[in-house]
Amino acid sequence: MELLLGKELGEAYPAAEPKREEPPKPFALPPPHTDMRRVYAYLMKQRHISREVVTHFARAGLLYEDAQYHNCVFVGMDEQGVPRHAHKRSTNSQGKSFKVNVEGSRPQYSFHHVGQDGLLYVFEAPIDLLSFLTLYPEGWQEHSYVALCGTGGQAIHWILEQNTRLRDVVLCLDHDEPGQTAAKRLQEELQGAGYHSGILLPVHKDWNDDLVQGQTMAGPAMTMGQSM
Repeated sequence: MELLLGKELGEAYPAAEPKREEPPKPFALPPPHTDMRRVYAYLMKQRHISREVVTHFARAGLLYEDAQYHNCVFVGMDEQGVPRHAHKRSTNSQGKSFKVNVEGSRPQYSFHHVGQDGLLYVFEAPIDLLSFLTLYPEGWQEHSYVALCGTGGQAIHWILEQNTRLRDVVLCLDHDEPGQTAAKRLQEELQGAGYHSGILLPVHKDWNDDLVQGQTMAGPAMTMGQSM
């Protein structure tokens, strides 16, 4: 009865304070190694990506080797050319591969290349983007490319907003259930916004599998929501 009347006996216990959320760490690129030997060896020998493609992105400051773990680091720049996103991929061939976005990365700025024409190719991973350029190198720098580092659409929408000449989008996501579910979702979003959009399928699971297994242009199949 005393408890009900608010006259409880004994010590009163204070309410637990709500857990404080740690503020997100500011974005910072991992320190670079003095050379890129392990990255070149990994991308060329294990992933079969051409030296010319690797060198292009290295010279542009969009690909390097980190000092501590010798990971590949794929850099995404903002409108002013300031790094805002980085995706790390291990060069270790033993065990499960390691891949992660650097903490504080902003997804709209993920790894990309902007060309001069109106065509944008979209990939899940930077290595698939580089693999596609190795498979189909003719005039590749005229087109635009973005790796989502996942399946979210933020980077697509940002690059389209920044480059209004881009009107045709080819979704080159993985040939598996998650990749194609995401591709269809993104295609609907793009078509609803007035863009022409198609889905380009690798023959195997992804574009690096096609490259490693020697697939040629006769293989990929395009499905279109609208004519391009």
